[in-house]
Amino acid sequence: MVGIPFVVVGGLVWFPTIASILLSFTNWDGIGGVSSIHWIGTENYRQIATIYPPFWPALEHNLYWLGALALVGTPFGILLAYSLDKRIRGTRIYQSIFFLPVVLAPAIIGLISELILSPTQGLINNLFEDPQGPGHITDWLGNPSINIWAVLVFACWRHAGYIMILYLAGLKALDPSLREAAAIDGAGEWHAFRTVVFPAMKPINIVVAVVTVIESLRAFDIVYVINNGQNGLELLSVLITDNIIGEASRIGYGSAIAVVLLVISIVPISLFVWNTFGKRGEATT
Repeated sequence: MVGIPFVVVGGLVWFPTIASILLSFTNWDGIGGVSSIHWIGTENYRQIATIYPPFWPALEHNLYWLGALALVGTPFGILLAYSLDKRIRGTRIYQSIFFLPVVLAPAIIGLISELILSPTQGLINNLFEDPQGPGHITDWLGNPSINIWAVLVFACWRHAGYIMILYLAGLKALDPSLREAAAIDGAGEWHAFRTVVFPAMKPINIVVAVVTVIESLRAFDIVYVINNGQNGLELLSVLITDNIIGEASRIGYGSAIAVVLLVISIVPISLFVWNTFGKRGEATT
């Protein structure tokens, strides 16, 4: 019972992770076997930071992704959860509607965004007149100055449904006496949420924060479906894919970018692990 999960996790998680870390210090094109791997130290990291033009824009776009999910998608998901927790009529139907984007694969979300934002056949351009006048068509997905913001709308749409379910589960498990005590003390709804409900939801808040950071870092499918993650939609995950399985076939280079992404991801993961298992250890002692 332990051996099979160990083999699966080791083969699909730990082996690729360790291999990526080791290969990031090499120069290898993936051809010629292990004998063709050349150790070059930290040269890949130096080149990524200095002479690889797409890296810093991709990192910036990932930060945009994080900001949009943290400031728009997550608060909207919390608002939905708080509203649906009031047991309004048809709450199950609303939950299913808002959770539907989470069930869909991110690649499908990318296809939906193409159908809505297509410059010639898209829903937006056909419903609304362009502010620059008749005959002008806004290329929502081709214009590098606006396409990332257009795609982020759909990313937040999907993310909000995920956060809604997480937060709604936490609200259902919250002790009702906390709200009752706040109501007796004369606290308003917003004041009660800010001073009583939100602090009591600390474990869920940490999970939501970790999920938000990881979702912003692992973003890939949506932008890759739209235009292969190019022309203003570059992300770190796209650079990894382009270098490892693209025409360049630079395994070491792509692995170095993957390690950078791994190091950034370790921060929220460590926070979550410490909060979950560290607090359990303190409770048992």
